[in-house]
Amino acid sequence: KMSGKISKEDMEEMREVFGKIDLDNNGYICDYELSELLKEAGHPVPGYMVREIIQKLDRNMDNKISFEEFLIIQELRGSAIAKTFRKVLNRKEGILAIGGTSELSSEGTQHSFSEEERYAFVNWINIALKDDPDCQHVLPMDPNTDSLFTSVGDGIVLCKMVNLSVPDTIDERTINKKKLTPFTIQENLNLALNSASAIGCHVVNIGALDLKEGKPHLVLGLLWQIIKIGLFADIELSRNEALAALLRDGETLEDLMKLSPEELLLRWANFHLENAGWKKINNFSSDIKFIYLFIFIIFQDSRAYFHLLNQISPKGTEEDHPRIDINMAGFSEKDDLKRAEAMLQQADRLGCRQFVTPADVVSGNPKLNLAFVANLFNKYPALTKPENEDINWGLLEGETREERTFRNWMNSLGVNPHVNHLYADLQDALVILQLYEKIKIPVDWNNKVNKPPYPKLGTNMKKLENCNYAVELGKTAKFSLVGIGGQDLNDGNATLTLALVWQLMRRYTLNVLQELGDGQKVNDEIIVNWVNKTLAEAGKSPKISSFKDKEISSSLAVLELIDAIQPGSINYELIKTGCLSEEDKLENAKYAISMARKIGTRVYALPEDLVEVKPKMVMTVFACLMGRGMKRV
Repeated sequence: KMSGKISKEDMEEMREVFGKIDLDNNGYICDYELSELLKEAGHPVPGYMVREIIQKLDRNMDNKISFEEFLIIQELRGSAIAKTFRKVLNRKEGILAIGGTSELSSEGTQHSFSEEERYAFVNWINIALKDDPDCQHVLPMDPNTDSLFTSVGDGIVLCKMVNLSVPDTIDERTINKKKLTPFTIQENLNLALNSASAIGCHVVNIGALDLKEGKPHLVLGLLWQIIKIGLFADIELSRNEALAALLRDGETLEDLMKLSPEELLLRWANFHLENAGWKKINNFSSDIKFIYLFIFIIFQDSRAYFHLLNQISPKGTEEDHPRIDINMAGFSEKDDLKRAEAMLQQADRLGCRQFVTPADVVSGNPKLNLAFVANLFNKYPALTKPENEDINWGLLEGETREERTFRNWMNSLGVNPHVNHLYADLQDALVILQLYEKIKIPVDWNNKVNKPPYPKLGTNMKKLENCNYAVELGKTAKFSLVGIGGQDLNDGNATLTLALVWQLMRRYTLNVLQELGDGQKVNDEIIVNWVNKTLAEAGKSPKISSFKDKEISSSLAVLELIDAIQPGSINYELIKTGCLSEEDKLENAKYAISMARKIGTRVYALPEDLVEVKPKMVMTVFACLMGRGMKRV
């Protein structure tokens, strides 16, 4: 029974929280009410995830949560999570409400933003960019004021943060840094937004004006995506083979490769906590959908953090990492906040006191604790690559450029779940079906689609049915699907999955042109003709015969087209001409891709795609530029 574990004060607190979630006061929490709570907490999740949470707490299988079942949260770490919920529900202690901040929002709409996030992101940016000469006009920012929201207004900090997360995304030469005007600021913000989209950030409904005006919830939302991509970049097997140390009995490397960065992080934390003899965090892999509700409940009293720091701290075996002994004295401190502060002082000795304050630890702020742990992993993974002959290391090739481009494109459109591994995450076709909707192919979600949670028996059959439906829809879209069946998607067949995904991306790109061209059907020939006509009318000498034209490798046709669309935008002193080396071509291509984004084009292709003249990606570059050119007033 729970009653012996909960004080009268805690019980009243939990009852108060329960009452506020129970909107219709019927004594139970249903999926709708829990969904509203998660939205309020800033972590909206799809209906099926809400139902999974209900199932986790629902002991008597009646598809709703009674007060007694709700007390399971108290079992996990009650008073702290209760305080967190109460803070969310009452919108105080760090959640500020501000007026409508989006063109889409109706008059008087309230948007909240978290002071904790603002504080954490400011400190992270101050450290990350402290030596950057181009940011000294706004750094250091004061984490206790709203200076962040004005400091990102010229786009420079945002461009730098994108490059910090995914190096070389933006060609530094394209950032306007001196004597800024409203127009050059707009260019910087276009560059930042389109580049953020290219690395997989969901930036729909965020415009340059929103960032220029420093709309808090949009600025923090974009920054979190950019920072998270950087933090998670190396939590991936092909980039860190020592992660194979986290393999469990009976698992293959392929199983581990399917895990998301969050799942790998949690398993990593578990690995070290088990080695420390501390209570392990149970069922993280199967319960990953609850990550933002339960993820760091176990860390809220900071004792687990003490153990984690003690496990990963350098033991003096490496020259560049002298021994650091974690002082565990604060472990026995009875006051939660004081104990958290003592723990963070030890994290500071490792150079890892970022993202969380003692209050964030005690309240279990999921986003900031996740960032804190990711930063710990990146600096001190403390894993050794296993010497196991049974492991097939040949699987760890890492994703290709094409795979990365497609994955980033999907994520930028806001598909759910987030795509971490192209084939594994597409095997139930739910992401593919969402992409059909993006290209205006109707999906019968109610009658034709199986949604998680899948039954324990027949899970793969349900996923296969989705895949078959995805192929069926492809035929109605008149895609070329010769030799492609639902089983191929379900099996994660790389070649055939990519063939379908490419056609989705191509149609998405052409749909934009069709909308601009009053419904006129667009094909490769029309795009090539438009490119050549636009170049000729602007008095430019380059022309292209097709998207396979080897002349494209110099990027001169792209650069001249950009200048034809927005005259005077290209700095010709930066362009290499004549007999070009591969390095010269790459420099031109980097400049061309960034300039395309700077003038307002959402280009997903990479500089190497131009240099190597990859026809598919080359087509998307010219198609996007055509879209931008047709929008000229």
